[in-house]
Amino acid sequence: MRRIPASAACLAMLAAFCCRAAFPADRFNIVIILADDLGYSDVGCYGGEIATPNLDRLAAGGVRFTQFYNTARCWPTRAALLTGYYAQHVRRDGLPGGGGGAGGTRPIWGRLLPDFLKPLGYRSYHSGKWHIDGRVLDGGFDRSLDMRNQGDYFSARGNMIDDVPVKEGPPETGYYASTAVVDHAIECLRDHAERFPDRPFFQYVAFIAPHFPLHAKPEDIAKYRDAYQEGWDAMRERRFARQRGMGLVNTSLSELERDVGPPYHFPEALEKLGSGEVNRPLPWTDLSEEQRRFQAVKMAIHAAMVDRMDREIGRLLEQLRAMDAIDDTLILFASDNGASAEIMVRDGGHDPKAEPGSAATYLCLGPGFSSACNTPFRRHKTWVHEGGISTPFIAHWPARIRARGELRRAPAHVVDVVPTVLDLLDIEKPAEWAGVPIPPAPGRSLAAAFDADVAVPRESIWWLHEGNRAVRSGDWKLVAAKGQPWELYDMATDRAESKNLASDRPDVVRELESLWKRGLEGGGTVSGHRFPP
Repeated sequence: MRRIPASAACLAMLAAFCCRAAFPADRFNIVIILADDLGYSDVGCYGGEIATPNLDRLAAGGVRFTQFYNTARCWPTRAALLTGYYAQHVRRDGLPGGGGGAGGTRPIWGRLLPDFLKPLGYRSYHSGKWHIDGRVLDGGFDRSLDMRNQGDYFSARGNMIDDVPVKEGPPETGYYASTAVVDHAIECLRDHAERFPDRPFFQYVAFIAPHFPLHAKPEDIAKYRDAYQEGWDAMRERRFARQRGMGLVNTSLSELERDVGPPYHFPEALEKLGSGEVNRPLPWTDLSEEQRRFQAVKMAIHAAMVDRMDREIGRLLEQLRAMDAIDDTLILFASDNGASAEIMVRDGGHDPKAEPGSAATYLCLGPGFSSACNTPFRRHKTWVHEGGISTPFIAHWPARIRARGELRRAPAHVVDVVPTVLDLLDIEKPAEWAGVPIPPAPGRSLAAAFDADVAVPRESIWWLHEGNRAVRSGDWKLVAAKGQPWELYDMATDRAESKNLASDRPDVVRELESLWKRGLEGGGTVSGHRFPP
């Protein structure tokens, strides 16, 4: 059995040895693709009407998880995804009375996946959004496109290549962020095929899309311009019917919470956006003609962004095929949180006279169509009700995953990705890093679930973000919005979170609340282990 030794010196020696070794048959390439603010039902294989043929083919050639979770927000999910720890464990999300959050710095033991792949000869590449503390190359990546400019999809200004700012050039024509992400990923893969053909690779592709501002190419918007005139109520019903037909959900459709708007209120943004904007998911028929037109155009831009992302994923897959690497590559696809109800104007501002979706505009999806994108669930990004934390999760690996188009119903979480990769490679992390003990990871390997629709043994999965809190154990889920009492739901029949059982089962509430608190003690504990600072 291959084991990674405990000392950093041995790690370095092993890395040098593995770099000279041939690419063993029991190793495989890894590609993780992460979307930003993508709703659970936004891709075709999860019930959406948006054209996503490349993701749909990955699903048809692999497996889809129906109950996969993120952390409800961008930066905590990215930390959890690449470390295998809850974001609170590695100071990348806040704890009551403690530090952590978007500006938090990981403890020295909170290493990213590339550090544990490097001793086996892997080269690691990052393309797209970063939003993790520290520099990318210091996280173990060999090459990086760090898209710092997340307020203008039509400009590379402010981005970083290998942690060095890009040079200012002439005015850009034809640039689009989602295309640039995959251009860089393909460049890395071509270079890898030429210079390192005997070494496996890890490619992390982190799209900004479809995160606001809603920016898309005119020809992509045109494809969907008239697709959403019937509104969010009709869109939810249609997506839900497709989901039921696919066997994705066994629940009712959640009630659309007409009084729940964006998580943050920016009245000045509403003024800038004009009378077509609306910050509540009111009945479509209650909106004015101007409002219906404005909202439908926003959804059309969102759809165009998802469509374009899928096309770029198609180019990435073609590169893998050209390298004859597709069969030996584990491809994972997910979103960092649910669709967003946010409405704001920042970065370059918003010109109401400019063409919607162009660089001069700053539009956000808002709560109406966000609710539809998160079908069939409640709430949105930042909340830890199902709409905020549920993500598509596709696993494709022809050489290892024999299933084709099957569903996996086991609850799982982004903290499971690193343990899965390490398990499949038979890697045991060192006991310490730079003299600091590495705590046991809370995630579980999904290897068995790749093979069959089986449960992933675990006590619980828990969440905390901006006062919103939840814990899931088996089919029970305890959840509360900030400042609100606990709600209890039976996930086996009610993932729509429509029938609150808290008053009927106070015993279950107490038990799950205890599990939730256990995750917070001392910055989080796993199997009784107190996390070091």
